[in-house]
Amino acid sequence: MQENHTPSKPNNPDDSAVVGIAQRQSIFAKIIFASRWLQLPIYLGLIVVQAIYAYKFLKSLWHLIVNLGQMDENTIMLGVLSLIDAVMIANLLVMVIVGGYETFVSRLNVDDHPDQPEWLNHVNASVLKVKLSMSIISISSIHMLQTFINAANISPTTMQWQLLLHLGFLASAIAMAYTDKILYNTNHTAH
Repeated sequence: MQENHTPSKPNNPDDSAVVGIAQRQSIFAKIIFASRWLQLPIYLGLIVVQAIYAYKFLKSLWHLIVNLGQMDENTIMLGVLSLIDAVMIANLLVMVIVGGYETFVSRLNVDDHPDQPEWLNHVNASVLKVKLSMSIISISSIHMLQTFINAANISPTTMQWQLLLHLGFLASAIAMAYTDKILYNTNHTAH
């Protein structure tokens, strides 16, 4: 014996209220989900910032090349560290732009592209956070090296603050890595 399961229209006013609430929730969910596109101008702005760093790099490189004959070893080292700093910040920007867009806005759909970065295959908010913290520590390390080379021209108070900031970055990275380890272990033991 088969039962007839034809959808029925709500006879009860409470049923139509439930349908109305579900429709409003669906509209709100669509608006909230679409709001991720508000980040697009932010990522486009970061691309402009990346162009600024490319300009800064080329300007610093030109200054290094043109003035090479008048520079001593420390000045050359500071110039090279400045170039490395610009490159590392540009790399940080690429990670934020590409990884952030891929994680929070929309897929890039570059799976078959030969130049796709290796890390993009497994990017998520946790991986991006760790990569960003390591980049910030690397940039801070370059600044500490510049301070060490140029210590005669920098006040001890400035050097102490730079060291404290660097140690703060290290402590934050260790705390984030430990938190990720706890979360990773908890998620894998729960499954």
